[in-house]
Amino acid sequence: MDSGIRSSSAGPSRARTSALRVAGTALAALVLVGLTPAVADAAPRRPSDSQIASARAQADAVAARIGALNEQLASAQQDVDAAHASAVLALDEFQATEAAAEAARGHAEQAAAAAAQATADLGVARDDVVSFARRTFMEGSAYPGATALLTAGDPGQLIERAALLEAAGSHRSDVLVQVTVLQEQATAAEAVARTASAEAEQLQQQAAAQLAVAQSAEVSARAQAAELSTRQAAAQTELAAAQQQLTALVGQREAAERAAAVTPVPTPAPTAPPAVANPPAGNPSNAGAGSSSAVEAAIAAAMRYRGAPYAWGGGGTRGPGPGQDPDEGVIGFDCSGLTQYAYAQAGISIARNSRAQYASLPKVSSNDLQRGDLVFWGTDPRNPDAITHVAIYLGGNQVIQAPQSGDVVKVSPMWWGGYTGAVRPSA
Repeated sequence: MDSGIRSSSAGPSRARTSALRVAGTALAALVLVGLTPAVADAAPRRPSDSQIASARAQADAVAARIGALNEQLASAQQDVDAAHASAVLALDEFQATEAAAEAARGHAEQAAAAAAQATADLGVARDDVVSFARRTFMEGSAYPGATALLTAGDPGQLIERAALLEAAGSHRSDVLVQVTVLQEQATAAEAVARTASAEAEQLQQQAAAQLAVAQSAEVSARAQAAELSTRQAAAQTELAAAQQQLTALVGQREAAERAAAVTPVPTPAPTAPPAVANPPAGNPSNAGAGSSSAVEAAIAAAMRYRGAPYAWGGGGTRGPGPGQDPDEGVIGFDCSGLTQYAYAQAGISIARNSRAQYASLPKVSSNDLQRGDLVFWGTDPRNPDAITHVAIYLGGNQVIQAPQSGDVVKVSPMWWGGYTGAVRPSA
């Protein structure tokens, strides 16, 4: 399923958070740089008090602008993360409904085959009845056996023919009963087939609607991310311009020394919440020991695809596959596509979407994580319905994952921010 918000010390959001921190740090650096001597050998001129005040005011203004920009960038990053989370949840819904639609289509095909067989059996039985009626008509009697009895050569032959005709009459009665039964079976089978087909069609339409919602959310998230990147580049330009402005305003050594004593304090950039150092307590655990051979087969399968591109909605039991728009044309995996594929290679069938994987498999305590367990994150760690990402735990505080669009399947450090829980497919 799915990529999404994976804010942590090891997650893809760390780089974006670090960029915001850098903006604040760079501001402090540029102020200090701007206040260093511009011309070491030139005879300094003592600036007037008004010149120093002007330089200080302009430095304060630059600091305020950069601080405000940092806050805007942090807010914009939150919007991007929220949009990505919405897209992942909608994609997860689509994948679950698509799986249900596929199952319904299989049921419909089985029901249609049963209906066809019942109709064929009914046709054979009807042919038997029609053949009997035709013979009766051609012989001109409702009881053609009478002729056979009348032409018997002796009493023994008469008794023998009577017994045979009685058996034949019983058979015709059985055929008529069979026709009635088969008619009912064929009618019932056709009704089941129609119902199953209608259910499959309804689920397919529902899946298509969910996919459209997911695609819209993902396109919006990527547009916001692109805008954020542009604004971050603009921030760097602003920093460079501020440095030049401060250097020009300070100018001389004596002005730089006096201004350094009253360096304006920049507005600090918003900081991310501290990373969770230890696993959260209280996660449920009901999984058994699991199969080490299945675990190693699954991990080996995932590791073979390190470097494969992330494809939004791509991949599954058969391996990497084409992503959904806006990753149309990208052949690879999303997060749950990778985990489903890995365990399929170990002979273990798991659901396609991340929330279903978590819901259907034996739970594992965070204090009992083992190699091969699936670990999950979400926008609300207490709510399994908010899961947006899944990876395979490798042990040694590492996971293998398909992180997000623009990235590749890779090994990453384990992180605990947003951690929801874990399951053991091999148990």
